[in-house]
Amino acid sequence: MPAPALIRAFRGDRPDTLPVWFMRQAGRSLPEYRELREGVAMLDACLRPELAAEITLQPVRRHGVDAAILFSDIVVPLRLAGVDVEIAPGVGPVVADPVRTASDVDRLVAHRPGDPSAVVEAIRIILDELGTATPLIGFAGAPFTLAAYLVEGRPSRDHLAARTLMHADPATWRRLMRWTADLSGEFLRAQVEAGARAAQLFDSWAGSLSLADYEAHAAPYSARALARIEDLGVPRVHFGTGTGELLGAMRDAGADVVGVDYRIPLDEANRRLGGRTPLQGNIDPALLDAPWPVLEAHVRDVVERGRAAPGHVVNLGHGVPPSTDPTVLTRVVELVHSL
Repeated sequence: MPAPALIRAFRGDRPDTLPVWFMRQAGRSLPEYRELREGVAMLDACLRPELAAEITLQPVRRHGVDAAILFSDIVVPLRLAGVDVEIAPGVGPVVADPVRTASDVDRLVAHRPGDPSAVVEAIRIILDELGTATPLIGFAGAPFTLAAYLVEGRPSRDHLAARTLMHADPATWRRLMRWTADLSGEFLRAQVEAGARAAQLFDSWAGSLSLADYEAHAAPYSARALARIEDLGVPRVHFGTGTGELLGAMRDAGADVVGVDYRIPLDEANRRLGGRTPLQGNIDPALLDAPWPVLEAHVRDVVERGRAAPGHVVNLGHGVPPSTDPTVLTRVVELVHSL
């Protein structure tokens, strides 16, 4: 059978139908998701196979998107490894014992990657419904983003503590990053071996770094994580927010596809990448609540600018906001497919 449109686009092809999916499509914007999640903590939901599978499938049924994305969270590998982490409502990931010193890192790296069997079982359930026509994308948090959460202890605007550790104690930073890279790489590998047909490394906080700091202190570890699935032959997507100046370095870390956030036009991203890298993105999530003519014009512009790249998968420049009307997402999918 021919490869699905999404996989073809990830490999630099131009299928007849332009593929589209949305980061955070499986989640808060869907009433069926809110009903299913009622009374269940986020990380618990990620690790209950039947629940995670159902949430993963909901947007595929509702929107007709060209891929499912595994319902999970960046910090799930930390939880599996025994780190005391929770998703605090209205806050985000909170680590009970932040990692700030060499002895803290000694304690942390004694934790080995945990048992991914709950995630593997969820993927089995998902694939039973998806079949081969709609691919499943696996994902993991990038090593820098995991390290930033571990050092800061919670979400941060500027990641001062993480960036200070990076420069004040480079040896400790390297040990921390090797550990997070191996955690991310093993988590991706488990998903791909279970049947995911592409994998995305998500670097939420890389935009807080200069290019020099990213290349020296983060990119080698993203490369280490991505290398863990190189032999499996699936497309590897690297995405970060605020990373317009880092796109080339992110690609060179081992990505086949670069995700682009809403801050830089796709034709400019393509120029910075030398016109040889498939792109993913980059509808501005803020416009999902704009009047339809405004959103439609924006989607058409994104698609037109994406034609400069050798392959293009339409997505948002970040995740679906919780307030988004699901019917708008369905309408966007229909529009993209018509183009």
